[in-house]
Amino acid sequence: MEQPGIHRVVAAVLHTDGRVLLCHRHPDRRWYPDVWDLPGGHVDTGEAPAVALARELNEELGIAVDPPTTGPIAVLRLADDLEMSTWAITTWNGQVTNCAPDEHDKIGWFDRSELSRLRVAHLSIVDLCLSTL
Repeated sequence: MEQPGIHRVVAAVLHTDGRVLLCHRHPDRRWYPDVWDLPGGHVDTGEAPAVALARELNEELGIAVDPPTTGPIAVLRLADDLEMSTWAITTWNGQVTNCAPDEHDKIGWFDRSELSRLRVAHLSIVDLCLSTL
């Protein structure tokens, strides 16, 4: 059920071979500029979060993901009016590509030892990534 006044976003911890994918937010972005973040985005009005996740991953990374049928690994309240649901994703079709260079100026795969050195949008991102590796 949607809560009025709450902006909902979805995110994915894409991981394979002991590495996770993060996207570097373009320095000109209004929210969270110049930091590493999980791929994902906004949930449209009336859209199921799992469907939004599959849509966003296709738009941003050019990959096809089935909407998850299980619940997210975390639902975090990042601000009074911002809620992020996050899923761990291990399988997808297609090659991961930065299809949204206006949003992310680069993407990268990081292992456990590299995560703590990154400037991230929110500290919970590192914990989420580590919990999936």
